[in-house]
Amino acid sequence: MAKQPQNQLYALDPALEARLTLSSFEDKFDLKEFIGSVSDKLIAKSQEEPGPFTPVPFIRTFESVVDRLITIRKDLQQRTEQMEKSVKQAEREFSTRMKGLNDNFEASILPPSSISSPIAGGLQILESVHASRLRAQAAHDLIDFYIQFSRNDVTKLDVLRKEGGKEGRMKLAILLRRMKTTAKEVDIPIAEQVKENVDKYCEKFEKDMLRLFDRSYRKGDPTMMAHCAKVLLEFNGGDTCVRIYVNQHTFFIGKSGEVKIPDADEVWEPLPDPDEPPPANEPGLAKLYREIKSTVGEEVKIVEHVFPNPGSVVQIFLMRVFAQSIQQYLEALLNRAAAVSALAFLRILKLAHAQTTSLVEFLKSYDPSTALFRYNENKPSATSRLNNQSSTPGPSVALSMMLDGAMEELFVPYTEGQRYIEKELKSLSELYILNLYPFGKWHESVSRSKTSGGFFDRMKNQLASTAAATSSVTGNATATAQAAQALLKYSGINPNAANKESEYQPVEDDGKLKVEVAEKMLKWHAESIGRCVELSAQGDLPKNVFSLMRTLSDAIGRGYVETALETAQNRLDTRDPKLEPEYSILSVIRQVELICHLWQQYVSVALLPLASSSIVVRREMALFNNQVINRIEGLTTGVLQRLADATVKWLTTQLGKQKKTDFKPRNDDLSQTNTEACQASCNTLKKVHEAAKEFLSGGNQESFLMEIGVNFHSLLLDHLKKFPVSATGGVALARDLRSYQEAAQRFNIPIVDERFEFLRLLGNLFMLPHDAIKQYTEDNALGGVDLGLLKPYLMQRSDWGSFSIAGMDGSSDPTPVEQDTGTGLMERFGSGRLGTMMKELENLRIGTEDLKLPSLPTMPTMPSMPSMPSRPFGLGAPSA
Repeated sequence: MAKQPQNQLYALDPALEARLTLSSFEDKFDLKEFIGSVSDKLIAKSQEEPGPFTPVPFIRTFESVVDRLITIRKDLQQRTEQMEKSVKQAEREFSTRMKGLNDNFEASILPPSSISSPIAGGLQILESVHASRLRAQAAHDLIDFYIQFSRNDVTKLDVLRKEGGKEGRMKLAILLRRMKTTAKEVDIPIAEQVKENVDKYCEKFEKDMLRLFDRSYRKGDPTMMAHCAKVLLEFNGGDTCVRIYVNQHTFFIGKSGEVKIPDADEVWEPLPDPDEPPPANEPGLAKLYREIKSTVGEEVKIVEHVFPNPGSVVQIFLMRVFAQSIQQYLEALLNRAAAVSALAFLRILKLAHAQTTSLVEFLKSYDPSTALFRYNENKPSATSRLNNQSSTPGPSVALSMMLDGAMEELFVPYTEGQRYIEKELKSLSELYILNLYPFGKWHESVSRSKTSGGFFDRMKNQLASTAAATSSVTGNATATAQAAQALLKYSGINPNAANKESEYQPVEDDGKLKVEVAEKMLKWHAESIGRCVELSAQGDLPKNVFSLMRTLSDAIGRGYVETALETAQNRLDTRDPKLEPEYSILSVIRQVELICHLWQQYVSVALLPLASSSIVVRREMALFNNQVINRIEGLTTGVLQRLADATVKWLTTQLGKQKKTDFKPRNDDLSQTNTEACQASCNTLKKVHEAAKEFLSGGNQESFLMEIGVNFHSLLLDHLKKFPVSATGGVALARDLRSYQEAAQRFNIPIVDERFEFLRLLGNLFMLPHDAIKQYTEDNALGGVDLGLLKPYLMQRSDWGSFSIAGMDGSSDPTPVEQDTGTGLMERFGSGRLGTMMKELENLRIGTEDLKLPSLPTMPTMPSMPSMPSRPFGLGAPSA
């Protein structure tokens, strides 16, 4: 058998030849299927032939297929290049053509104004026609249903109500609302009958809608509730469904009974104690306000989904909250506090006002004013849409105004007019009289003239009359009377006592001025000021602060400081002149200085700035404060003057102990000690200096000691003219004068030192030989004194008459040195002296760390006022 050529032996199958075309690779192409079509027949043929596997047919066949595929790829590339060239050419031609078309279109198009005017006019005509058609249809329906109501035929209305669904009920609500208006205006013979039929059907429709709303409310179906609310809103404003929603709310159900105030010992036990801080929280009120915040937060979300007018619904709900829940609890809370004491009532009132203000500010954040009346039957017109005009409701202040009004109504019974400030003044006065009662009682017991009508008598009578008050209805003691009776019992005041033994008997320590007592009074006053800022209207704040300032001045000034000063004056006036003065009275002056400094600092820092909104009131406060301080200055000066006069009289008494033989001893027996008069006088000067150093400072100390030193110097000048002095006695006199000088030098006052130095030089004249007197007077300070003025002293020398000094004879006998005339302590301690005390005490802070004042609100900036004049109680640092 002849061998076939290789190309014929391994020629491709015709079916495979058909697959090796470009169309086989279009659309979906499966590579596995293609490989299978090439090798399936070769595999089958290889399996049929016996012997080993021969790969040559496979190799030759796949080589042929690859060659054919390469040829197809080259053809495809050529066709692709030709098509790309054709596309680019077509794009260039298309761009050129479109540019020409655009140029032609822009040249032929009309201006926009020539098109929009006819369109807008046409739309307006269409809208007018549509509105006329709607009015005509509505008029036709009204006439038709009016005729049906005249026949008492409501079949069509019932069908619309029962079978019309939500849309039918909405249409029926609008129709009935218009029908009610029409029935009232029509005046025909059957009008009354038609009106009666319309009213009956409207009432029936409203009841059906309310029942549907109530069922939906109980089932918790907000969608149906919203539908009923919208229908009723179109029908009659929707007030009835709002009332149902609010009245049946679980927040109000079961809370209309008696309110119970929780017995919180941490609140009620320290509440009437003025020394304890006021409570920062009341558990029951805090719990109620937390419930309100939580409930309102949930209800606002529900209301916005249910009611088309959520703003008004939220207002009605909150009005019910304030009028029922909050008001009932506040009344019960304040009544319980009033039964405890006036201070407890005021503290709870301030606490309730502050927490209610915080609640109101929180609730204002829930103002859904932008969602008011979201449902609108009238759709935007086509003209509005064309002109892109839209209106958005602005924010409303209705809810804020309602909340402010509701809060004001809550506290009007307690803050209207002068109710609050009168109760505040009364409470503060009662606290002050109780605090100062032992003090005033002691001063009353030691006072020489127990006059009535003073601060303590007035306050005692006020407490007694309040305690005796009874209710005009029940005849029982009122809560205020019970509180006053408790205060009287606590203080030991018994206005009905038959004898004084049953009242409180004060001790001496009760009558002492104490800075701690003043600090306590200022703390109480600061708490009252904090309540005044919280509870007073903005316009009433300055005058209310002024009233509280007068109460403070009456208590701490007239009732405390002035009482102590008057008692000190009285003790000095009534003390037996034969007894040594009480230098410890100067301790009163020291306490007055410290208390007044602390008091005036408080007035300047805490009170005057609160009156900045009223220049007139602020000026009146400054003038009133100056008058009070000037009155205290006068009393202080009076005490110092009386003590200085008493001291000078006592020194005169001590000098009266001088014996005629003290400076002219018999047998020239010279004593080695000072005379009795000198010792007594020096002891007195030492006591005066120690007391002044301990209790006085600055200008007061200097003026007081200078007054005593100068007057004592004058006494000694007169004293030396009364006693004869021998040569030996001159030594004793010099010793006494040196002791006087040493005692006066402790005062550390230059004027006094100069005078006593002159006195020492004068005493040396009694020890010098008579022929050395002339030269001695020319060599020292005595040289400036006329010799004639020294004659009364030289005449007391035992050798007088045995010598003469030129220039001394014929001289008059005037006072040897110029005397002070009429310059008493009242002039030395004038306002100029006392006016420096406040400045000298500026660096002294006594107890101010313990005086914690409440934070005050920032007041509006006002024109600057004249600064307060410096007070006379500003001494330097306390003496050691």
